[in-house]
Amino acid sequence: QVQLTESGGGVVQAGDSLALTCTGSRRTTSNNAMGWFRQVPGKEREIVAAISWNGGNAFVANSTMEGRFTISRDYGSSTIRLQMNNLKPEDTAVYYCAAFRRPIYSAGAGPNYWGQGTQVTVSS
Repeated sequence: QVQLTESGGGVVQAGDSLALTCTGSRRTTSNNAMGWFRQVPGKEREIVAAISWNGGNAFVANSTMEGRFTISRDYGSSTIRLQMNNLKPEDTAVYYCAAFRRPIYSAGAGPNYWGQGTQVTVSS
């Protein structure tokens, strides 16, 4: 059973930075693409960023996140990080770590494993 453990959520003010970390079960996630999703009440869960198993291919979901969010991972590591800078109130959500049964993220291919989620709240 794959387990994903997130940490780093919290309450910050607009303009602040926050880093999220997710560590997966070593044997099953070191060769898998991993990523971050987020969800607010009443809305669908959306992808934030994803990264390939070796850290060579990183994807950030959209222009509102590019330049503010950075996903990283050491080669073959089971730990990924999401650095979030210049946070905005609209970034408030529960952020979920995810892992895929493939080495590289592919749009349209949903995750196979989820973490429990960590709350990020950005006050104005």
